[in-house]
Formats: sequence, C-alpha cells, structure tokens
Amino acid sequence: MKPYDAALRDPYIAAKSAWHTVGMDPAALCPCGSELLFGRCCLPLHLGERQAETAEQLMRSRYSAFTVDNLGYVWQTWHPRTRPSELTPEPALTWTGLEIVDTVAGRAGDDSGEVEFRAHYRQNRRSGTLHERSRFAVRARRWFYLDGELFR
Repeated sequence: MKPYDAALRDPYIAAKSAWHTVGMDPAALCPCGSELLFGRCCLPLHLGERQAETAEQLMRSRYSAFTVDNLGYVWQTWHPRTRPSELTPEPALTWTGLEIVDTVAGRAGDDSGEVEFRAHYRQNRRSGTLHERSRFAVRARRWFYLDGELFR
C-alpha cells in the first residue's frame, strides 16, 4: 500500500498532509495564478470547506493540488467513471505556471464545461508545457474532471 492510498479516501487528510509536507503558506499567492491568496482561493477547496462553483475553478484547484502533491484531492475530483485506480507521484516534476486559454460553458448552473489551458513545468532540468482541453461534468451538484484532449 502506497503512503497516499489512505489519503485518497479522505480529501481533508490529503490536503492537510500535502499542505504541511510542502509548507504551502495560506498567505502566499495561490499557485493557480488567480492572484488571490492560497488560503482564500484553492486551499478551502482542497480542505473540503467548499466546492468549486465553476469548471474553471475546479481546474485551477486541481492544478494547485498538483503543485503541492495533493493527489488525494486530484483523485477525489476526478469523475468516478473515468478516474484511474491510482495516481503516481512525479517527484522530479515541478509545476511552474498556469495559463487559461479558453473556457466553454462550465459556469454555475451549467452541467458541463470545457477549459483549455497550458500548464508549464520543469522536469530533469528541462522546461515543458502540458496543453490540454479538459472536459468537466456536474454530478451530485459537484464539478468533476471528466477527461481531456492533449494538444501536441
């Protein structure tokens, strides 16, 4: 059993564990690029204190979860129909920035939406970009990541 397996079942424990592990300060700017403080932006979502209201907000919170290695939150917000059985940490990968390119629907009251983004990273001293159009769906009044199309 991997150390984060138990955390996958409890997003509160996962978020607390990840936050303390990386020392992410709630008073620091949120990694999602919103220009808000982490403690007022994505951290409350990671802790389960509130839910994402839009597809873009969920996408940003998932990105920030990746930046702090909070795989529990990433797994919990992945649609049960499409999520993998486990997630593998990438210790050599550092996420360095997020750009939102486009959003289609995905507002409060919608039942689906799409967010196109570019997520920048460094791995093994090389820079790269993940460019994806993600699809999101509402299930039981919560937004979930459904799947994504990668751009080359």
